[in-house]
Amino acid sequence: MTFIPIVIGLMLLTSGLVVLFDFGGAAGALIRGVSSRNLGSLAPGYAADPDGMRVYALLLAGLGLAVTGVGVAPWNLLVGAATMALGITDFVIAAVVVIAGEVRTYRALPPSSGR
Repeated sequence: MTFIPIVIGLMLLTSGLVVLFDFGGAAGALIRGVSSRNLGSLAPGYAADPDGMRVYALLLAGLGLAVTGVGVAPWNLLVGAATMALGITDFVIAAVVVIAGEVRTYRALPPSSGR
């Protein structure tokens, strides 16, 4: 039953690409409706910025590629492994950029904003 990881991976990849390229205003709506709002005592973070949202979209797309590769590997090991490697590489690079962006955003907060 390897079609399940393929379907889940393609859904994650598609979601990431929709946000990355802002199809239908998806990224703007996500920023306005979710990521630009306070979460309790947490101030909005890196995802409240369009550049940050694009990096998070790449993170999601990388996860989708990796999961898709897991599903493809039983049928074609080379394609599956290459897809997993590409997805994992994308995910790791995007995660490092996200962490750096979140730290930069946190350090830019005024002292009374929940530090």
